[in-house]
Amino acid sequence: MLKHYRFLLPLFSLLFAGNALSQDSSAIGVWQTEPSDKGYLHVSIEECDDALCGTILQAYDLEGAPLEGYEHLGKNMLWDMKSTGESSWSGGKIWDPSKDKTYKSKMDVADDVLSVSGCIMVFCRAQTWERVQ
Repeated sequence: MLKHYRFLLPLFSLLFAGNALSQDSSAIGVWQTEPSDKGYLHVSIEECDDALCGTILQAYDLEGAPLEGYEHLGKNMLWDMKSTGESSWSGGKIWDPSKDKTYKSKMDVADDVLSVSGCIMVFCRAQTWERVQ
């Protein structure tokens, strides 16, 4: 009798593997950073090998107008973010272009809100990003 069900094992493996991949996809998309005194950024998060990374797509002033000639367009803002659960990632780095500093980072997503934090030693900063796409 068990011989007839052996074909189900690979099927269940594929179903669960697909579910694991879809967990990482919840952070994939374009996110708007919190505004600073100069404006805000749009960051595109996507899969990079076995982790997530984020690239600066566009910079905007506080009124929402694109900042032409922003020097950091296309640069990585976060990288090496590895899944630690259904909707959380850590072990990566985040770069703050306004301070030109890199921090150890982690992030969690809930619906259309991405909580991002960066730490150096015991000093941490956090932001809440909103999904654009």
